[in-house]
Amino acid sequence: MPREIMSKEEFQKLLPSATEIRVLRNGDSTKIKIRTADQLYTYKTKEGDVDALTKGTKAPIVEF
Repeated sequence: MPREIMSKEEFQKLLPSATEIRVLRNGDSTKIKIRTADQLYTYKTKEGDVDALTKGTKAPIVEF
């Protein structure tokens, strides 16, 4: 089961350990999925925040 992240700070803590990042865009809202070695995490945000949040990561970003 994926675990939902509620805060931007927690998302940024998990980002360096990500092996893959998936971005699902639905109109105004966007869901970002972070796959780590142990768990899948999801984070819901606005459309414009995605590029700023995933900037500088080494994990591959897959757009859906």
